[in-house]
Amino acid sequence: MPVTKLNQTVAAVRNELRWPALVTIVAICLLYFLLPEPLTFGPTWLVPALTLLLLIPTAVAHRVGKHNANFVLGIAMLSLVTAGLCWSLGLLISALLAKGLKPDQLLRSAVALWVSNILVFASWYWRLDAGGPHRRATSKKHGDSAFLFPQMTLPQGSPLCEPEWKPEFVDYLFLAFNTSTAFSPTDVPVLDRWAKALMMIQSSISLATVAILAARAVNIL
Repeated sequence: MPVTKLNQTVAAVRNELRWPALVTIVAICLLYFLLPEPLTFGPTWLVPALTLLLLIPTAVAHRVGKHNANFVLGIAMLSLVTAGLCWSLGLLISALLAKGLKPDQLLRSAVALWVSNILVFASWYWRLDAGGPHRRATSKKHGDSAFLFPQMTLPQGSPLCEPEWKPEFVDYLFLAFNTSTAFSPTDVPVLDRWAKALMMIQSSISLATVAILAARAVNIL
């Protein structure tokens, strides 16, 4: 590969913001500590500790240019936090039916899981869409994207969109937030089946969590 082209590729990769995804994973770990131990898989610190242990080599792999390793480690890390989220949600539903938690624990846990649901699936969409952040950064087309963001439909040179616009983490966070609140992607059509499946899972988790909050509110009234 010519040196000029290589430098352009490296510059494109560096323009892909990674710190929002890093902060999001740390936030998920902190939210996990809001859960009482009866709702966690093992000790409360176990899932956050394993997540951070995977986060370190994931970040290192990106820094040294091992993009395939970064992708695989990122998938493993998200699989872990997703499993922890689903496990805790199942235990929370059981605790609600058995009345095994105090009201403040129930409400705090439901809110923590609802926010975690948004952050976890925003990370999934960011990690998987169009082959991941590295491929999006080095690609000049939107054809492989599973999500049709409004900016992708605008003609080149439109004043409503910056040149060569590409989605970044905040765009996927907005998508995940809408999916958890409106139970739909709102302004972003979903094109691929894997993305539709993930959105159905996210909406189901959000609906179950909101139902827990509603049930608790009815009991209070």
